[in-house]
Amino acid sequence: MLQKKKNAVLVDGVILNGPIMDSKAGEKFVEEACKIIMEEVIQKADDVTEKVCEWRAPETLKQILDLEMRDTGESHQKLLQLCRDVIQYSVKTSHPRFFNQLYAGIDHYSLVARFITEALNPSVYTYEVSPVFLLVEEAVIKKMIEFIGWEEGDGIFNPGGSVSNMYAMNLARYRFCPEIKEKGLSGLPRLVLFTSEECHYSMKKAASFLGIGTENVYFIKTDERGKMIPEELEKQVQRARKEGSAPFLVCATAGTTVLGAFDPLDKIADICENHGLWLHVDASWGGSALISRKHRRLLHGIHRADSVAWNPHKMLLAGIQCCALLVKDNSGLLKKCYSAKAAYLFQQDKFYDVSYDTGDKSIQCSRRPDAFKFWLMWKALGTTGLEERVNRALALARYLVEEIKKREGFQLLLEPEYANICFWYIPPSLRKMEDGPEFWQKLHQVS
Repeated sequence: MLQKKKNAVLVDGVILNGPIMDSKAGEKFVEEACKIIMEEVIQKADDVTEKVCEWRAPETLKQILDLEMRDTGESHQKLLQLCRDVIQYSVKTSHPRFFNQLYAGIDHYSLVARFITEALNPSVYTYEVSPVFLLVEEAVIKKMIEFIGWEEGDGIFNPGGSVSNMYAMNLARYRFCPEIKEKGLSGLPRLVLFTSEECHYSMKKAASFLGIGTENVYFIKTDERGKMIPEELEKQVQRARKEGSAPFLVCATAGTTVLGAFDPLDKIADICENHGLWLHVDASWGGSALISRKHRRLLHGIHRADSVAWNPHKMLLAGIQCCALLVKDNSGLLKKCYSAKAAYLFQQDKFYDVSYDTGDKSIQCSRRPDAFKFWLMWKALGTTGLEERVNRALALARYLVEEIKKREGFQLLLEPEYANICFWYIPPSLRKMEDGPEFWQKLHQVS
């Protein structure tokens, strides 16, 4: 190499001005891998003759995939075969018969947006390093804020609805006692927050992570549909005050994970106003109903919230992960709460408007441009196209409910108001059995 390379710069046995990789070979590999992705993932996405998952036990799959990393690299042919194996044995979340959790399907525009961002490998913290994606995020947040019904606001995309809820909890605590940022938890009163029995488990995780403690999360009773009961919330707030605790936050849920329930936001907002509590709405699942003129009534009163979590990667198919925390306050509360003023990154004497350097209001440093996939999809489909997705999903839900009612052995739990359909399948062996502990034990085993 030294003989072939004129003017070679050698340090510690390493040629510094030599190629670190074979670019042409790399380009060829990308081209061939993209062909596999196109053939095996995208073109087969809606093929019902394909399996949702080629299931293999963990030990068997370990052998098939050859997971061992070695001292020397593998050939491109071996790598391409590994790509095929990964696709073959992964769950096809775009398959028409994938019915797990609260996401599914493929959006081609969002997918292309992900290809672009993966290839560009940006990090969204300053305008100088990520100009397009920061402007895109600003535009998307502004539009989402309009659908909530706020005249102004702030927000940030982050990795998951759970993180959005944690952001909101910490923000509410900072608003309640700003000195916590410097002084920490010592000397603070016992902080208490309120959420429903049907809330997402991330509320407990956030309370644990932030040092509030899971025992200080008061779970409010819900009605038969899984909605928080406002009168019970009022009782618990008063109970906390009598105990000498300091209530600071109420988290309502718009679209619970299991029943798809929407808490009565207007009544909850009244209680929050009376007691000076921050109202956060976890609309990670149900927020996309705001796009639909027909179904946005489900979130009536959401404009009175102080913060909202909304995941376009669920109902709207923006692709995981695509999650926003939106905040009504537009005075820079997010930045005040999270800013660390890293001088090497967020210099205040730059040659452009430094308000576009949004990274200082994030708990992350490196951050993905998740808003871009939502933006490109929104540009392609328009608001009416997104609205149609919501309307169609809920129409499909109604259709399924009517089919369940017709079929022997299927028992609907309750009439849904969103896309969650809760039912039991009762096998022939249990259909004549009396309702009781033994019946329910056996039925649970069936599930």
